[in-house]
Amino acid sequence: MNKIEEQIIRTEQELKQESRRLARLKNRKAYYENGERQKRAHRLITRGAAIESNAPSVKKMSEVEFYELAEKIFALPEVKNLIAKEVK
Repeated sequence: MNKIEEQIIRTEQELKQESRRLARLKNRKAYYENGERQKRAHRLITRGAAIESNAPSVKKMSEVEFYELAEKIFALPEVKNLIAKEVK
């Protein structure tokens, strides 16, 4: 076997190794991204549940009505001040 053939074989092996390494990195990236999505979904669900438990009548609202109400509530100066104070 000549040197060129040996180099081709070695390069093909390195390519396979790098392909497997890339696949592992992609899997790790997907795992972390999915984890963040799951955390966000959990947070949204629990906060939505908190709203419904404090204001049960919102269950009867359409999505549009609910968003309009939320926009009005969060536009109130006292609500803005409370949020700003709690976030600090």
